[in-house]
Amino acid sequence: MEAGFVGIDLGTSSVKLILMDETGHIERTVSKEYPLSFPKPGWSEQSPYDWYTQSMAGLKELIAGFEDKVKGISFGGQMHGLVVLDEKDEVIRPAILWNDGRTTKECEYLNNTIGRDVISAETGNIAFAGFTAPKLLWMKENEPDLFAKIVKIMLPKDYLAYRLSGVHATDVSDASGMLLFDVKNRDWSDKMCEICSVKKEWLAKIFESYEVIGNIKEDVAAELGVSKDVKIIAGAGDNAAAAIGTGTVGNGDCNISLGTSGTIFISSDTYSVDDKNALHSFAHANGKFHLMGCMLSAASCNQWWMGDILKDKDFAAAQAGITELGKNHVYFLPYLMGERSPHNDADARAAFVGMSMDSTREDMLQAIYEGVAFGIRDSFEVAKASGIKIDRTKICGGGAKSPLWRRIMANVLNISVDSIESEEGPALGGAMLAAVGCGYFASVEEAASKIVKVIGTVEPEAELAALYEERYKTFKKIYPALKAIYKEL
Repeated sequence: MEAGFVGIDLGTSSVKLILMDETGHIERTVSKEYPLSFPKPGWSEQSPYDWYTQSMAGLKELIAGFEDKVKGISFGGQMHGLVVLDEKDEVIRPAILWNDGRTTKECEYLNNTIGRDVISAETGNIAFAGFTAPKLLWMKENEPDLFAKIVKIMLPKDYLAYRLSGVHATDVSDASGMLLFDVKNRDWSDKMCEICSVKKEWLAKIFESYEVIGNIKEDVAAELGVSKDVKIIAGAGDNAAAAIGTGTVGNGDCNISLGTSGTIFISSDTYSVDDKNALHSFAHANGKFHLMGCMLSAASCNQWWMGDILKDKDFAAAQAGITELGKNHVYFLPYLMGERSPHNDADARAAFVGMSMDSTREDMLQAIYEGVAFGIRDSFEVAKASGIKIDRTKICGGGAKSPLWRRIMANVLNISVDSIESEEGPALGGAMLAAVGCGYFASVEEAASKIVKVIGTVEPEAELAALYEERYKTFKKIYPALKAIYKEL
């Protein structure tokens, strides 16, 4: 190894770190878990101190024996989380996460009182419960004493970058999900700051995802045993970082991620917004743009059903019992934490529909895989209606390791689904951004072309795709039928 690049994926349940050499070979991977808190129904919080403590422990383990090779560190991170610091750089309250649903009232204020047209014109998006700006409005209303102490506002991965570099920075892709950022012009929106009572000096300096924000702090360098010349690169939101890690960087390229959340990510050379703002319009980590549909629960639905309900961790054995695709009579709405794209309904909840006395455990599990795929298709249909043609996609995330789920996805969407050599997703994207920032590749596109390799493709099957086409027509009717009930629940 001539040079080592660290990619840190700050996830919801754990931090995953990889050490990549200058050729793209992954030398070592490390993962460290931390707790997730649900103080009230629909709330989701974490301690930023846990992120830093576990990341530092992971870094020491990751680079042991390679300390002198490390040239750069970058990130992919869970998006939208609100991290607030006081004048002493202390965390004011636990971070409010991306899958937190407490801001229904604030989103209604932004979308309906201020107006969707105004918000969209300023940011390219409308208010969703997970976004950062509604959380600030919630904090101002419900925790005014704490709100008054704010000196810095950060996103999760940017807190890590700050602790490592001392620089208050963010990147364009992660900032895009705050609802304080003018995506089209890649700058903070003065109007949105005014609407949300945010002082511009609270916000970070903006960088492109592949740009160097500074060098590692000397005390951190000493603790890790690395050179003080190690560069810290801005990094990207987890989905943009995963897109880099899957080589989704060309105009019209698509990537589906089946992680805790589920996303469909469409790379674009130009800025665009769909008519109903059902998809997010964000800046991409390659200096351009992307559209994204995001489900709040994807592979987490499988974890909930198998782990929490059935107390069964043998996922492979459970999937082996599923043999009749396209003919299941059970449907599953995957809205365990509410839903974002395309419904924007924090009150939505999961549901099994269609069970009978002959329904089996396998039917229920199959319904979960199909329900997540149908949920992805909801956003896929919005993209198609906007004139975007997609005939193949990359796939990544924990759920993508399942051959069964990949087959279901290919046939529900009726497109080719490509698997890539590395399953590291946002962590690999972070390492690639670090390599670009350190000058080992001339561009993100060059890094992707040299590092990312497709190793397998699942093609849609005409007969099965036709069966899923009919089932999707039924699936589309279930959410509207239940929508009025959700507020009562």
